[in-house]
Amino acid sequence: MYLLPAIDILDGKAVRLAKGDYSRVTRYNDDPVEQALRFERAGAAWIHIVDLDGARTGVSSNAAIIERIVASTSLKAQVGGGVRSLEAIERLISAGASRVVLGTALVRDPGFAAAAVDRYGDALAAGIDAKGGEAAVSGWEEGSGVSAHELARSMADLGYGHLVYTDISRDGMRTGLDPEAYRSMAAAFGRPVVASGGVAGLDDIRAMLGLGDAIEGVIAGRALYEGSLDLAEACREIAQYGKER
Repeated sequence: MYLLPAIDILDGKAVRLAKGDYSRVTRYNDDPVEQALRFERAGAAWIHIVDLDGARTGVSSNAAIIERIVASTSLKAQVGGGVRSLEAIERLISAGASRVVLGTALVRDPGFAAAAVDRYGDALAAGIDAKGGEAAVSGWEEGSGVSAHELARSMADLGYGHLVYTDISRDGMRTGLDPEAYRSMAAAFGRPVVASGGVAGLDDIRAMLGLGDAIEGVIAGRALYEGSLDLAEACREIAQYGKER
């Protein structure tokens, strides 16, 4: 398992939303590149970047910032938000992204989802953001009418090897992760998942470690920015767990 500190970009700034609500924005850093460098210095190996403008509109206005983050650090970058064309995927991979997350397009354009994984394979992840068991789209502003578990099974059938699952009701709230939700999603997907939504502190990291092979990684955001989770300490905890297995 590995930890992915999150940088959500809105209007060029590093922010966090509360429960995916664009009217409940907290700005943490005016320079997302500088924030990424802080995470790297604290010991992160991965970073999770979301273009919130792109997620809402389908048109990325932060691509240049994402490219600068990738170019300025040695972090492996998992990038998502408004990626709805093969050209957008190609640009991010060419810029150095290690993994590109597809979200809304999985529901609204299944033909594209299939073509993308056929071409890019392991460089892609299915991003499923859910509330009340229903997958959400368009930057979490709309329900899709599709069960999150059903969508996960469909993505596994298409050949997706990575899945990022976000519990919208907990995201940005530091209420703690629900381990059972991720165990259940991993069972539906048939592979380990990347957990996101509600990390409050080190106990959540330990809880995810306790799920063993059900968890590939954990995304943390507000807890890191507001100090309830120390990134260096969390990285050490994960590394120690790996040595003991």
